[in-house]
Amino acid sequence: MTVAQIARLAGVSPPTVSKVINGRPGVSVATRRRIEELIREHGWQRRPERTESAAIVEVLFQALDSLWALELIRGVNEVAQSYGLTVAVTDMHGHNSPHREWIEEVLARRPTGVIAVSAELSDHEYAQLASRSIPLVALDPHGEPSHRVPSVGATNWNGGLSATRHLLELGHRRIAMINGPAALMCCRARLDGYRAAMETAGVPVDPRFLRTGPLYVETGRTEARALFALPDRPTAVFAGNDLQALGVYQAALRAGLRVPDDLSVVGFDDLPLAHWTDPPMTTVHQPLAKMGAAAAELVMAVSAGDTSEHHRIELATHLVVRGSTAPPA
Repeated sequence: MTVAQIARLAGVSPPTVSKVINGRPGVSVATRRRIEELIREHGWQRRPERTESAAIVEVLFQALDSLWALELIRGVNEVAQSYGLTVAVTDMHGHNSPHREWIEEVLARRPTGVIAVSAELSDHEYAQLASRSIPLVALDPHGEPSHRVPSVGATNWNGGLSATRHLLELGHRRIAMINGPAALMCCRARLDGYRAAMETAGVPVDPRFLRTGPLYVETGRTEARALFALPDRPTAVFAGNDLQALGVYQAALRAGLRVPDDLSVVGFDDLPLAHWTDPPMTTVHQPLAKMGAAAAELVMAVSAGDTSEHHRIELATHLVVRGSTAPPA
């Protein structure tokens, strides 16, 4: 199909079709969708020469406000530099989806590919990227990744299992979990790993010990304070990430509890701050930089026309035992 043929079927002029193909403004939403539907229906795809793509990898973040995000960017940047590309970052400031103008801006920039970190794109946005042959890779996807979008993640279930099993092997039975939002696939997997370890050990899960909230220090501090107020407070806390675990440290200090003498704490991610806490934090290592690098490599492979890569890549997690865990007093 040519631009002229698409224009004839859509009942518009060829310049209008060209505007849609190139992501330029000046076309109504209804007309744009009609043209894109025709493009999809007739199997037409614009496959620009490599020289027509900008030497950019777009990274779309749900939130760019922690060392976790910086570690992912570090991995993406290492690969991008090896290919002579620049990394462009968009921060959605905690929203699940990008602002309305984002897709138009990306299409105008013509990046080599897009990496969406814990972000959700609409079918319409996905279709617009696909119609311009702009590869999309989901990194640590917000929900269950679509089969049509390659994704990179970590073995979160196994991480939750190993963290909880470690506490059980130390002799803890009153083990609480402060987790991130249930909408996040990684958090659901970590909770399932926690439950599996408890069930295997024959230890019932006390519903009062299960707390959720954003993956930030404030949540760990607030929820730990509530846990410490229970008449039979937990002797150990497994946190959804290192930031929440740091909040647990702070709450313990204010409650007069010593880590690990009175309370064992396990985090998740193994950010640099895990080395700096006092005592150093036992945590589940998530290879964040390697995850970012794997996503960037996947973008480059798809951009080059290589579809032989696995659609879902999961990198291994492992427990790093430091000074924040010990047998219960």
